[in-house]
Amino acid sequence: MTENEHLDALKDIRHLMNRSNRFLSLSGLSGVFAGVYALMGAAVAWVWQNEYLVRFREIRSNIPIYKEEGYRQAFQSSMDYDALEALNTEFYIRFGILAIAVMGLSLGTGFIFSVRKAKKAGQKLLDHGAKLLLANLAIPLLAGGAFCLLLILRGEVLLVAPALLIFYGIALLAAGKYTLDEVRYLGICEVVLGLVNGFFFLGEGLLFWAIGFGLLHIFYGLLMWNKYDRKR
Repeated sequence: MTENEHLDALKDIRHLMNRSNRFLSLSGLSGVFAGVYALMGAAVAWVWQNEYLVRFREIRSNIPIYKEEGYRQAFQSSMDYDALEALNTEFYIRFGILAIAVMGLSLGTGFIFSVRKAKKAGQKLLDHGAKLLLANLAIPLLAGGAFCLLLILRGEVLLVAPALLIFYGIALLAAGKYTLDEVRYLGICEVVLGLVNGFFFLGEGLLFWAIGFGLLHIFYGLLMWNKYDRKR
């Protein structure tokens, strides 16, 4: 074999090794559906948020105004404090169930599309690349979920939305090495969006969630579908 043939053979081996470490059965349509589910969830959350604010103001209006030094003690001794605590608990439970439902639909749809794509390509779904992808995706997501739970317990609820966007973006950056390159670009956008939300638009988390988990998923999903899936 000539020197050029040896180089070509090495390139082929490197290409095969690179493909073996990448999960290439990720479908762009799964991203589109995940974005649609996120937008639907954001719409439902927006309605619930407005209902919560109305009920919150009603409860607060029933509490008399005290001096600043005695306000907290009087507020905590009021029956309306229990009503407000119950309202907050209901709010967290409803939004938690909604988030789990959206995530479940997204994961289920992504699994179905990935299975179909793998079968068409004659590939195994849970190969070495898929395991690397899941491992690198799970660690930042679990850490981000635990950190956001800590924020909620500490009463820093406004920071939950930007924190989730940032940790989700970091997870995509970590996992992007083992799948399509567009996933890493999506991760960068999510991190930037979370930082913008946290520094300049704190309190507008629902809007930024709709953009990050909804519109960006749809955009990148269509981009990946057009680049990798439509030709097949």
